[in-house]
Amino acid sequence: MRVLVVEDEPDLRRQVKRALSESGYSVDEAPDGEEGEFLGDTEPYDAVVLDLGLPKVDGITVLNHWRAAGRDMPVLILTARDSWNEKVAGFDAGADDYLTKPFHMEELLARVRALIRRSAGHAAPTLECGPVLLDTRTGKVTNDGATVSLTAHEFKVLTYFMHHQGRVVSQTELIEHIYDQDFDRDSNTIEVFIARLRKKLLPELIKTHRGRGYSMNAPGESP
Repeated sequence: MRVLVVEDEPDLRRQVKRALSESGYSVDEAPDGEEGEFLGDTEPYDAVVLDLGLPKVDGITVLNHWRAAGRDMPVLILTARDSWNEKVAGFDAGADDYLTKPFHMEELLARVRALIRRSAGHAAPTLECGPVLLDTRTGKVTNDGATVSLTAHEFKVLTYFMHHQGRVVSQTELIEHIYDQDFDRDSNTIEVFIARLRKKLLPELIKTHRGRGYSMNAPGESP
């Protein structure tokens, strides 16, 4: 899953990026509203963390432009303490949630997890596909109750599939959502990650649709 962080305070931006990266997300960052708006317009994100008090272009304007352009990724806005008018303006512009500074990083991570789950149609924190369970709070993956050890990229691929079960996902879509902007992307590695997941899980969980991509389905189900 891929997240954009738009925050002008360098230390806070680095802290948020590090926390998200350590939780298994691919993260892009922008130091001002102008760059943030451009990235949100041109790159696919599963969620955005957006500060409202940004240089060049303020966060409300950025969010208004995104929504007017049909960009529907979930957005968590960051507001100053006691700025209730900013919160109202943020929701009216199309924000999905807010967090007041200063905040605990665990709360930000929990809110991002919830936004991504809900946008993909999942309410529970544990995602299930046949015998495979993924606890989005801890990142633990089990298969028939046994813990499965995954590499960072295997985990990212599985997480995307688990959030989008029953839908055919193209190789391009996977690449766009598991790698950040600066990563040297190689489409051939996607096939390697999927082959490894099939060995570690049930081979039939991830199906190949020739010329279209892949889908993850519980045994007996079809996309």
